[in-house]
Amino acid sequence: MVLDNTPPAHDQLEFFIEQTSRTPPVSTAVIHPVDANSLMGAIEAAERSIIDPILIGPEDKIRTTAEEHQLDISQYRLINTLHSHDSAETAVKMARSRDVKILMKGGISTDEMLRAVVNKTNGVRTERRLSHLFMLDVPNYHKPLMISDAAINIAPDLNIKRDIIQNAIYFCHAIGIPAPKVAILAAVEKVKSNMQSTLDAAALCKMADRGQITGGVLDGPLAFDNAISLEAALDKHISSAVSGEADILLAPDLESANMLGKQLIYLAGAKSAGLVLGAQVPIVLTSRAEKTLGRLASCALAALQITHGDIR
Repeated sequence: MVLDNTPPAHDQLEFFIEQTSRTPPVSTAVIHPVDANSLMGAIEAAERSIIDPILIGPEDKIRTTAEEHQLDISQYRLINTLHSHDSAETAVKMARSRDVKILMKGGISTDEMLRAVVNKTNGVRTERRLSHLFMLDVPNYHKPLMISDAAINIAPDLNIKRDIIQNAIYFCHAIGIPAPKVAILAAVEKVKSNMQSTLDAAALCKMADRGQITGGVLDGPLAFDNAISLEAALDKHISSAVSGEADILLAPDLESANMLGKQLIYLAGAKSAGLVLGAQVPIVLTSRAEKTLGRLASCALAALQITHGDIR
């Protein structure tokens, strides 16, 4: 069951942004904000008191971008670095020493940023694998819908899928969903020996039974329709506590997760936010094409995770 303070449909991301108005802004390292979108995103979130940004990158490039787009950065701390690699390492070092509580991707490639994050000596990795999470407000669905992993783990094996699920469950706890329902997706709802996604789904459900995955309700394999629609599940004689009430969709691989998420955004009009989970701090990761709402919501979700102390 979802908490009573669950946002109404279609204002779901706005609800999470509003939640941060009740808490102080969270210190955030903005990594290499040398392009207009990333610099503007940090300023927008700061103006809404969601984050307290520290701009990390080549000072001349950041100031030039600010001037070209008439952005006032005079009130924000700026740490000068030589290049993008230096920016990522500096930001991660600050996160490691707890000088900042959130990392936010700027004008730097995801791969380059994550190399600094997962560095075995100086990074901020945990015992779990990093994973990406889409948070979607889908017009035809009655509550927030999360999809993972759409950006990091290309072909996750069973153990990586376990980490992806656990990351998403802990995140749900932080935003007020105490027992999130996880639908493990496949093309069919029956276990088939020649379909690895169905075998993994069955194993993951048993891992939850044995306490290897905790804090959520799992079911799978479920086809997408059975996960989203209770009616579709009943038509196929599927009895499931997850069907029609899924909070989290675990896709079989990155390609299917990415396509599913973007189909819902571009064809179904879903609003989206994006985070990287599984590190010692949340990482705000949005597309270069992301609009203001998505950038603000991504920052808000990271800030709420920090506020609730659910970084595990």
